[in-house]
Amino acid sequence: MKNYREIQRQLKTKILELSHHANSGHIGGALSCIDLLISILIYNKHEDEDFILSKGHAALALYACLNHSGEITDNELLTFYKNGTQLPAHPAANKYKGIPFALGSLGHGLSIATGIAMANKILPAECQTFVLLSDGDTNEGATWEAAHFAVSNKLERLLVIIDKNSIQGFGNTSDILGDTANAKTWESIGFDVFEIDGHDIEMINSSIQKCRLMLNGKPKVLIASTIKGKGVSYMEKRMEWHYLPMTEDQYILALQEINSQYHA
Repeated sequence: MKNYREIQRQLKTKILELSHHANSGHIGGALSCIDLLISILIYNKHEDEDFILSKGHAALALYACLNHSGEITDNELLTFYKNGTQLPAHPAANKYKGIPFALGSLGHGLSIATGIAMANKILPAECQTFVLLSDGDTNEGATWEAAHFAVSNKLERLLVIIDKNSIQGFGNTSDILGDTANAKTWESIGFDVFEIDGHDIEMINSSIQKCRLMLNGKPKVLIASTIKGKGVSYMEKRMEWHYLPMTEDQYILALQEINSQYHA
């Protein structure tokens, strides 16, 4: 079994550094999905395949991964959140191949991904289409229109990954519109559904590889249980870390905890 802890440590540290340097928020949501992005972008997505980050507020995690792969340089990364940047708080489609669409308002990513998957089916091109949703995305009507479109058009190479950290911008998902990121709902409309640990890269990898081989006419969804703010004790499962930047002392503590937990 491969040891992924060092890459987790590096990219979680990068998220903290970027946020602290820019005095920006959206740290908790980036930490909840970074392990999913590591699996998708670094270990599984082929060069000719597409990835859509529907939960655009996790741009920090996406930028960290694209920096790791060399698409975003270290100098470019330092412009994050600055005036005139190509790397704003939510992804903007203006330069990088790894950011094909501007996203931020929830509910649009799956619609875009189904369009790409449909185009690949028509061509035909044997390409997987990846899209990462938040569980908040599953409150949006457009998400369900796209899901039904995917089922009716048998988009078997569409892979939806849901970052289910159970916290939205204004509270727990269970207290707002209820749990709309649950297996029974997705199964009932015709998806193949897999429930996984969204912080176990080995499990994420094997699940993605399994989905690649299941050419059965059904789109797939991985419902990944995650923890908002994963790895930083004072951020974990706390709604306010959807918004807050870190103080200097909080930043130092966060680095210490990440380096301690993910020491190879």
